[in-house]
Amino acid sequence: MSEATRAGSTRADIVRQSVVIAAAVFMLIGATVGGGAFGGAPVNELQNGALSAEGSYLAPAGPAFAIWTVIYIGLAGYTIWQALPAQRADARQRRAGWWIAGSMALNGLWLVAARFGTLLLTVLVIVALLAVLARIIILLGTSRTGNAVDRVLVDGTMGLHFGWVTIATVANVAAWLSQLLPESFAEQADVWGVVVLVVVTAIGIASALATGRLSPAIATAWGLAWLAVGRLTAEPDSTAIGVTAVAAAVLILAAGVYAAVRATPQWAAAR
Repeated sequence: MSEATRAGSTRADIVRQSVVIAAAVFMLIGATVGGGAFGGAPVNELQNGALSAEGSYLAPAGPAFAIWTVIYIGLAGYTIWQALPAQRADARQRRAGWWIAGSMALNGLWLVAARFGTLLLTVLVIVALLAVLARIIILLGTSRTGNAVDRVLVDGTMGLHFGWVTIATVANVAAWLSQLLPESFAEQADVWGVVVLVVVTAIGIASALATGRLSPAIATAWGLAWLAVGRLTAEPDSTAIGVTAVAAAVLILAAGVYAAVRATPQWAAAR
């Protein structure tokens, strides 16, 4: 660690690094316990199956959830990297580190809530998680970095987390409403599903253009693509929702690519 960095670090920086590590440990414990590694039903069987791929019209097919492995690896890598002395007084870590710790704590809490709480509690937790991740994306957008490791572990991982949780929040809320509303509401599921996906598309495109990042668009498009697979090949089936999800995925991904290319000079200038 350089003299300048050593001189600029404070006790609060060490506390922040420690809290991030603690939040990551809690997240991994929550994932292990909540996921049923020590016994009990897997996540897709919790809450009477409401959280499964067939739990609602807006739930992605099962393979979509493999993205969590990538996100967890990225978060673990970030936790180790941010703990290095060289990152202790880093301005970006000071700006976003506490929020990132909060996102990991909420991540673990959601799994605990899914296993031991109620469906409404999972909705409240995931909405809070989405809000925190949105805040992180905004904070990271206030300063660019030319450091490749920073861009992958911080911007890339947080972007994937935000993009995926956007879809996960939609699916979670839809699952809750499916349990709450009368069965007759299913007759209008196509209409409401398409409306929700149009809103998600608008948000995804706006997010890509505003942040200049590709990773959120990739994760959102991934979720939408598997949502389409679920509605076109499994129950509950809906051609309208499936086709709309495909179109939404393409539009959001295209917006992400365009925004990333447009932002490339800014990344280069940060080197």
